[in-house]
Amino acid sequence: MKKRFRNGLAATLLVGILAVTACSGGGGNDKTPEASDAPAPTDAAAEKLYIPVISKGFQHQFWQAVKIGAEKAATEFGVEITFEGPETEEQVDKQLEMLQVALDKKPAAIGFAALDSQASIPLLQKAKDGGIPVIAFDSGVDSDIPLTTASTDNKKAASLAADKMAELIGGKGEIAVIAHDQTSRTGVDRRDGFVDQIKAKYPDITIVDIQYSGDHLKATDLTKAILQAHPNLKGVFGTNEGAAIGVLGGVTESNMAGKVAIIGFDSGKAQIDAIREGKMAGAITQNPIGIGYETVKAAVAAVKGETVASNIDTGFYWYDKSNIDNEEIKAVLYE
Repeated sequence: MKKRFRNGLAATLLVGILAVTACSGGGGNDKTPEASDAPAPTDAAAEKLYIPVISKGFQHQFWQAVKIGAEKAATEFGVEITFEGPETEEQVDKQLEMLQVALDKKPAAIGFAALDSQASIPLLQKAKDGGIPVIAFDSGVDSDIPLTTASTDNKKAASLAADKMAELIGGKGEIAVIAHDQTSRTGVDRRDGFVDQIKAKYPDITIVDIQYSGDHLKATDLTKAILQAHPNLKGVFGTNEGAAIGVLGGVTESNMAGKVAIIGFDSGKAQIDAIREGKMAGAITQNPIGIGYETVKAAVAAVKGETVASNIDTGFYWYDKSNIDNEEIKAVLYE
């Protein structure tokens, strides 16, 4: 009984195979409607555009907020992204390795926040030569390779910080700057925006020192050294979250709390708490979620051949104890 069943099944399958072969062996008109109309199986994920987003780091809450914005846009526009950055914002070589790996995957476009405004240009040129649109964010490069940069107007934002510092110290005295680096576009622009505004508008204010570190522990030590060399210092500007928290640490450990005005940049829980407690006078906050969102949005537009604005200004705000709970401010703070 079982043997007859197997033989019958084999015969049935053979007839089926011969029938299919006969149908497909002729011209297009011989195909069955099902064979001609049915779409080929596809993997939905494989159809998505792949856009790697490489940031300047991961250690500050700012970058986590940028990531949230990028992921929001990825979901909205139906694309696949990855978001990564080196452990610290001093690892230029590590970031370049990440950029090379991303380019090797032949992405549809790439988002890139350069730690060094010049070191990445050869790799970005490879992207351009390969037809991969480059969207810069937060920090641009010294090249016209990126189609646009989604960022804060850092010079203008830092000039506002300078005005606030002058107001806090009565328009005269010695101040210093701890900039997070001197190679990225953001580090240079925030330093220069602050310094140029002080020199242009406040002749009775002297910038006695400019040091560099976005690591809060190193920035703490730098601040302590500046205070030791300049005991009459009236204020210090820290150009990013790490630098600002380091300034706060240096002032506190030098027993100068309440005697030195501290202005920061970005937000993050530590800065927000310090401002609420009156330990930090205030800070400039960017719109990091907006930066991430606009980066991915611009990348998608570029892949589709749509026009992309040459610069995307994502805005900035001054916040201090008086306005930190305003709805407009709360919307751009990140903890």
